[in-house]
Order: sequence, then C-alpha cells, then structure tokens
Amino acid sequence: MKGVVAFLLVLCYLAINAAAWTCTEAPRLNNALQIDAGHGKVIARDHSYAYFLAGSYWSRMGYTRLKHVSTGPSGIWGVGYNNLVYKYVAGDFRQSSGLSMLQVDAGGNDQVVGVNTGWNIYCLKSASALAYRGRGSLGWTSLSRSMRYFSCSPHNGCWGVDRSYRVYHAQVNPSTCSSSGWRLVSGISLLMIEVGTDGRAFGVTTAGKVVERAGISSRYPYGTSWVTIPVCLAMSHVSYDLGTLWVVSRGGFLMRCLH
Repeated sequence: MKGVVAFLLVLCYLAINAAAWTCTEAPRLNNALQIDAGHGKVIARDHSYAYFLAGSYWSRMGYTRLKHVSTGPSGIWGVGYNNLVYKYVAGDFRQSSGLSMLQVDAGGNDQVVGVNTGWNIYCLKSASALAYRGRGSLGWTSLSRSMRYFSCSPHNGCWGVDRSYRVYHAQVNPSTCSSSGWRLVSGISLLMIEVGTDGRAFGVTTAGKVVERAGISSRYPYGTSWVTIPVCLAMSHVSYDLGTLWVVSRGGFLMRCLH
C-alpha cells in the first residue's frame, strides 16, 4: 500500500511541477484531515488532536480533541467536538464559554471569525481575541450572513463559502467587527476557501480540485479569475502562508508546494 501511495505522489509532483508549482510530500501525519498555516506557523489535525510543525516533525499540542484548528496573528484557536471554542494558552487549549461553533479562523488582522452550529458567521473583535487567556466567555458579533466556511486576512478582506457552495468576498473591520462590500464571486463551486496573510486566496472545489483566485489587488480585492492548480489526487483542504501552499488529500496525505 505504501508503494502505491508513493507512486501516486510522484505522479502528483510531476503534474504540479509542470504547472510551475514545485511540490513535495510534507512531513507525514497519518490520516490528516486539516492543515492551517499563518503568521509563520503551521498546524494540522487528525481525527483527534492538533499538531504543530517543528522542522520536519509534528508535535502534538495537548490532549484536547479538536475538529478544526487555526493559527494567525491573534494566536492559535480551535473548535472541539463539543462545538466549544478553544485558544492555545501556556501549552494547552483553554476552553471558552459562549457560542457553539463549527469552524474558526484566526488569520485576520487580530480578529477571529467563525461559523456557528446554525451556519451563521460571527466575529470576535481584535481586542478581545488578543486579550483572551482561557477564562470566561467570548463576546461574538454577528455578521448577519449564512456560510459553511469563512476566512480572513490582514490584506484584501475575507472570503466565505455558503451552504450552496457559492463564494463571497467582504471586508470586516477587525476592531468593530462591522462588515461591508459583500460580493458574490461567481464561476466556481467550493467546499472551502482559505486566504493567506498576504491576501492570496486558495480553495478546494466540490470535485476536489485546488484553485487560486487570480488578480487580487487593492483595486480588485475580490480578484478577477479562477486558476486551477493541477493535482492528480482529490483534495479536501488547503492553506497558504509565506509563499507555501499546504494541501490535504481526501486520503489524508499532506503536500507542500512552492510556486
């Protein structure tokens, strides 16, 4: 089985390298489900725990069972299988009280955003996100939109995918959590989308393909077109930071790509 996996990965490397992406197998984490890169850190999770990438090894981050993790300027955050939000403080994930969430994203300009169990998106103001040390409740602000996935960057705003797999772009003020400029970005159906610290946005389509939103600029923060990054395996999750694209296949394999 390992030989078959290695052969498939070689095919993937050749396909992506031909498209100006240089890809290698990332440090192996068995049965990986999700990866998140931000603020110079890379974290991932399997069916149970979160792990921190230190060089070429994954180190488990405590014993809290998590179903989503995110790292960014406001720290490392996660959602447990109990749907409660956690922040990584002093070597362990500290449970908060407040909303029940499905997904959180810490990649914005110090604010944290997320999707609650009712598929509505909320924002935690930057001052509260930075100050939280693992005690008390969190005061979330509703963004009055329904999404299945939401991600923000310090540059060029936030991106979301609704339950019909449509893609949206918006601006979210980190200090007030007010939102504006909501725009439907047509032409594709995505399962999820992540935006890097520099504002580049990557997503995974409903068919498992990896795409990038091209043409993002201060004039066009929502970009101008979708570009497919050819991969030979169906993918489930993607993240991008500091020029590196991290991809998780539906079979739980991790890949690291440089453009």
